[in-house]
Amino acid sequence: MVNINEAQDKFAALIEQQKARVAKMRAQGDFVDYSKLDTIIIGICGGDGIGETITKEAERVLRFLLKDEVAKGKVTFKEIDGLTIENRAACMKAIPDDVLEELKACHVILKGPTTTPRAGDEWPNIESANVAMRKELDLFANVRPVKVPEKGIDWTFFRENTEGAYTLGSCGFETDDGISVDFTITTTDGTERIAKLAYDFAEKNHKNRVSIVTKANIIKATDGKFLKLCQAEGAKHPDITTDDWYIDIMTAKLVDEKRRKDFQVFVLPNLYGDIITDEAAEFQGGVGTAGSGNIGKRYAMFEAIHGSAPRMVKEGRAQYADPCSMLRASVMLLSHIGYQKEADKLTAALDKCMFEDKKLTITGRDTGCTCSEYGDYVMETIEAL
Repeated sequence: MVNINEAQDKFAALIEQQKARVAKMRAQGDFVDYSKLDTIIIGICGGDGIGETITKEAERVLRFLLKDEVAKGKVTFKEIDGLTIENRAACMKAIPDDVLEELKACHVILKGPTTTPRAGDEWPNIESANVAMRKELDLFANVRPVKVPEKGIDWTFFRENTEGAYTLGSCGFETDDGISVDFTITTTDGTERIAKLAYDFAEKNHKNRVSIVTKANIIKATDGKFLKLCQAEGAKHPDITTDDWYIDIMTAKLVDEKRRKDFQVFVLPNLYGDIITDEAAEFQGGVGTAGSGNIGKRYAMFEAIHGSAPRMVKEGRAQYADPCSMLRASVMLLSHIGYQKEADKLTAALDKCMFEDKKLTITGRDTGCTCSEYGDYVMETIEAL
């Protein structure tokens, strides 16, 4: 419990921290040009629960697709351990210092799911490893594609990754009067860069509509700023239609069969993006089928959007985990570092395996195939393309 004076001090300290973060943003240079690197280092970080199983399978497929580049020394893989909940709890850190240094030695990272403790868990209340990684590596854009051609769905979500309610989610406090307070942050620099990325993507990929999602009618200072700055970026792209929606209405419109076909690119703050992209993933077959990219100027991290499923491990079913989420994330990784041909091959193989041939099925139990068997199926399909 804290009193009013302590609360004021805590708030002042948070503002100073955010000022320092903004200064770092302004000091950054341009995005990495992977074509100019002698060697691209891909970090492989398994995480918790089923994370190790599905990440290893995705690595196996990546090595298969990039075997010539590995042989030439253009691409190398770096195994990174230590992001398990056991190690993080022992160090009392979201990301242990030695693990963070290993991550920073890579250009891109393929990361498995990690456990985030919550009230009542056996683990100490440490920050989410995902949130910490996004902050430490300044991965400001979470990019999640969802595509279901037969339903007319072709969406790409640009979720701001380093601000909003998530950025100070473990910095709240309770006063001695029993009042609990949390914080949300929106900065001009942070919003402008996610808006620019979303509109640049739309322009380069021949998309003609960007939808801004907020609750600016109620959350006036932070959501209001986000909306105004995104609209200002939209004004620089007159060939793209910009519209804006409140988050509650947008969640409804995504299930409206007539309206949902109209949407293309979305840009939205962190918390709303987390919620709505999980909803969107259900159209594609659930969160187990969806991958995401976390993009910054210096680093990029690609991951599944689902959790670590510790129950599957406890019940001895980890070998039956579905690797499709990590394989979809691998598609994004390949595209990001300039291997679009390989990314297209993997996309085509996954579409064939998941939606067309369906020779093998993943059920999460021994009623379906194993993770490794499905990986073999995908690689065999790639070879047959």
